[in-house]
Formats: sequence, structure tokens, C-alpha cells
Amino acid sequence: MFTRTANITTDRASTYLQQLCKHFAHKIEVQFDPQSGHIAFPFGQCDLVAQDATLTLTATANNQADLTKTTRVIASHLERFAFRENPEINWQPLTAG
Repeated sequence: MFTRTANITTDRASTYLQQLCKHFAHKIEVQFDPQSGHIAFPFGQCDLVAQDATLTLTATANNQADLTKTTRVIASHLERFAFRENPEINWQPLTAG
């Protein structure tokens, strides 16, 4: 499995989590509540956690190409929803910690 994570600082973490999940729920399997979410794309998945002023995104896929696609889809939609904040989305390899 290939995994990348991104932490976005925003006072609207829960709002964006729910907005992303509701958007994708029209076409694919999604589970969410105000603090956490899971989006299952055909090519990968993304887990979302809203805690205080941080939205954490964790993308996982079976290969690098699908991981790239997963991160691009999530990032492009978040950038659209959060255009007023112009969020900085820097995907990093997931490290144990």
C-alpha cells in the first residue's frame, strides 16, 4: 500500500470534511460524521479527521499512480471548496509516530 498524509490548518476543518464527504457521497461510498470521514474511490481511499483547527487527510492506494490520482482529486476539490482560504496542501509520506 502507498500512503500520503496532509495536515491543513483551518478554523473550518469540520466544515470542509463534511463538504468533501457530502460531495463525493453522490457517486461513491462515503462514511462521515463531524470529526471523521472515509471516502472510497475505485482507485484509492481517503480518511479525513477534523480536530480543532486542523484537517488531516490520509490517502491510500495500491500503487503510486492511483495514490497520485487520489491526492489530486481530494486536493483539487478541497482547494475549490476552501478558495477563500487558499489552503496549503502538502502531501507527505506517512510516518510512524
